[in-house]
Amino acid sequence: MTIEFKAAVFRSPNTPLTVETVSIPSTPPPGEVLVRIKASGLCHSDLHVIVGEWDGVPTPMVLGHEGAGVVEAVGVGVTHLEAGDHVVLSWTPSCGRCRYCVSGRPVLCDKAAEHSANHVSFDGGTRITSSDDEKVYSFAGLGTFGEYAMLPESAAIAVDPAAPFEQSALVGCAVTTGIGAVVNTAAIRPTDTVLIIGCGGVGLNAVQGARLVGARRIIAADISDRKLEQARLFGAHDVINTATEELSERIDQITGGRGVEVAVEAIGLPQTIEAAYGALARGGRAVVAGQVADGVTVSIDPFVMSDQELSLVGSNYGSSRPDIDFPNLVDHYLHRRIDLDSLVTRVIELGEINDGFEEMKRGNGIRTVITY
Repeated sequence: MTIEFKAAVFRSPNTPLTVETVSIPSTPPPGEVLVRIKASGLCHSDLHVIVGEWDGVPTPMVLGHEGAGVVEAVGVGVTHLEAGDHVVLSWTPSCGRCRYCVSGRPVLCDKAAEHSANHVSFDGGTRITSSDDEKVYSFAGLGTFGEYAMLPESAAIAVDPAAPFEQSALVGCAVTTGIGAVVNTAAIRPTDTVLIIGCGGVGLNAVQGARLVGARRIIAADISDRKLEQARLFGAHDVINTATEELSERIDQITGGRGVEVAVEAIGLPQTIEAAYGALARGGRAVVAGQVADGVTVSIDPFVMSDQELSLVGSNYGSSRPDIDFPNLVDHYLHRRIDLDSLVTRVIELGEINDGFEEMKRGNGIRTVITY
């Protein structure tokens, strides 16, 4: 038995997504769950695929990787979920047994790197079929731009059902990536001054993550005054419009020429990665949370790195442990310690998805969310 449903399908770069009728098995295979998607955020990672900046993406594919929904059915061997559970989806499902999982770094899981990163299930197959009987890939093994998804048990994290789907969906990517970059990867201390470059969905969450852990001073940089005003509302003490101000000069003014202990790059551009690194105080650490296009490189001075003990590190999914971090972030939201409501600036239906990405290209809004 199969279930027919609507999904936005990617077939080639720089062409609109097509809303098509596709199908999925109604009974999950062992170890997997069937989830009815209730909300999905539009993310720049999806846009990288749509505009052809990431090579080697198989087609046809249901894009989308930031979602929340309800478990409809569970396969044999599933022990931590049952039908009716509210879940946030994780695009790094973990096996729980490889060297990365057992050492507490599940986002680097061997199975996820081999399968989810190639947009297939843990057995190497796909679960969705088009109306022409084509196999359809699911982005990052999820494919949240459709009404249903079939995924490994570890890719669906149960959360408090009191949280609205539109808000909890964002925990599946932007919130965890941004807050995790400062809390987990950078391990910010209360004595740290923090610079966040880029005030989109990831950057604003990095700002409120720095506020959450009590950073001494939070500086936000962007080229949009509107986004910088949002950064103030999320907890930034100082803002810098890099379209009209020189970043390094303003950082010197704010820090008395010392630089910042932590800089988080949340855009994914070589110049902003280099700017984050260049803003560091001695002993500082720059965290790259933004996703870049294929083939991008940066230039740094290795003598300065060693002489001043600087660090340049990557942050994948906020160095998170989704089983722990997703419920915790939802709890922070429900107790008003973090703001997810202000992140949702537009709610659309699936048929409006291409317009939503055009708005993203224009830099409008923070997060557009599809509701089903």
